[in-house]
Amino acid sequence: MPDSFGDAPLDDDFASRFDGVLHARQHVGPKHLGEPAPDEATLRELFAAAAAAPDHGRLRPWRFLVLGAEARERLGQAFADALRERDPGATPEQSAEANDKAFRGPVLILAIADLRADEPDVPPPERLVSLGAAIQNLMLAAAARGYASGLSSGRAMGSRALREAFGLAEGEHAICFISLGTALRDKPVRPRPAPDDFVRWI
Repeated sequence: MPDSFGDAPLDDDFASRFDGVLHARQHVGPKHLGEPAPDEATLRELFAAAAAAPDHGRLRPWRFLVLGAEARERLGQAFADALRERDPGATPEQSAEANDKAFRGPVLILAIADLRADEPDVPPPERLVSLGAAIQNLMLAAAARGYASGLSSGRAMGSRALREAFGLAEGEHAICFISLGTALRDKPVRPRPAPDDFVRWI
């Protein structure tokens, strides 16, 4: 029986191109991303790819916020406030540096996990896996269109300031930011572990 992708045979050329995208994708930090970047129509295509992630129980245990100019202003303030929450002695320069992180990269998306539903058959770790799959789908779809991406997080993710800035409900968790754009510098592909390094046949 031939390999398949959904209901269609998996063409060798398609498989080769998919593998090329998969293995070429690598993290590019937001300060190393510039224009051109995905426009709204392209972003909608990327979110459609995210929606193809496994979703046991159809809970859709995640959502995404695309941060525009005003939202980035709030994020910058939240970063600075979060810094002062954990370090009341932070200097004005440190607060300004924290604020500046909100303005790196042309497209910034906040990924939020929703762990509120009382569904014992789909425990929180499985819901986080679903979010991870959605994020990977999005980044691979971006890479297939020629865009670079990176994930970032940090100690501000669970802060009161960030939660309030974006109206997170109890049981929702800010997991990471996804940055998208064009890589401003070449970066060698990071060596990947060989399957035998992490797989046992038992």
